[in-house]
Amino acid sequence: MRFHITGFFALAAVAMAALPAGAQTNPFAGAWNITPEAPAAGVYWLEVKDDGGKPAVMFLNRGGSPVAAQDVKLSGNDLSFMVGGTGQNRPTVTLHASGKTISGTVGTTKVTGERPPAWGACDANAKHTFGKPVVLFDGKSMDPWGIQVKDKPMMWSVADGAMTNESHGNNLISKEKFKDFRLDAEYKLSPKGNSGIYLRGRYEMQVLDDAGRTDDREHGHMSIYSAKAPLVNASKPAGEWQTVQITIVGNCVSATLNGQKIHDNSKITRITGGALDAKETEPGPIMIQGDHEVVWFRKVVVTPITGGTSATKTQ
Repeated sequence: MRFHITGFFALAAVAMAALPAGAQTNPFAGAWNITPEAPAAGVYWLEVKDDGGKPAVMFLNRGGSPVAAQDVKLSGNDLSFMVGGTGQNRPTVTLHASGKTISGTVGTTKVTGERPPAWGACDANAKHTFGKPVVLFDGKSMDPWGIQVKDKPMMWSVADGAMTNESHGNNLISKEKFKDFRLDAEYKLSPKGNSGIYLRGRYEMQVLDDAGRTDDREHGHMSIYSAKAPLVNASKPAGEWQTVQITIVGNCVSATLNGQKIHDNSKITRITGGALDAKETEPGPIMIQGDHEVVWFRKVVVTPITGGTSATKTQ
């Protein structure tokens, strides 16, 4: 009996050795949230899939959108690749997998990573119980806001009942944090303007001057940036006030823009570029981008969801 068992495992080992590298168990397979060592900030995101026996890697280099990696090498628990794209910031990434975590470097920056949460069922359209609205802008004061880059001026001010940024200013971060909530905002854009509203500081709802456009909808106005296109283009032209209502519960989002449904319980599948941290199941702030073109906000109100059939759950 012992002889037969030993022979079986020997044959199995030979068979595994004969498999192509990508066909064997890949410890990196799936998605990862990756955090840099301080003082660096932000979140990298990694997804590894099998492509005909070879690892295919998508990588989010903190900002922008995920891009396909180049020169991918996988050997056991070690993975390396070059960040794809055409820009100058294309570092080499080296990672080592150890159980439920990974570690390594992005360029010279030390990083650690873990799996994103496994979200439970959620319904942004459910019957919610709401708490007291939190007014983040009342037309007069910016006291509820801090800034993202501490050594850079705010470059926001209040004029004619709206808070507005100087071009390429700082990003605003609310001092209060929120988990499940409804956000109501009114804003207008300058021509070719670009901004964003980050839910919990991690998921960007794109704000963009794109009235009438039909291309590149995953980056369009009120897309979940580079991840989920809006159902329709409901944008108004630059210079006109626009109204959005966004409800987020767990990783589910429903939204209307200028009275039209643009997300109907859409699923957030990952961190978006520019996220503040990877603590996805925790409350987070509202962040408004001010580091692009000029934008005006005359209303920002967050109403927490306190109960009903809507509480966030993770598995």
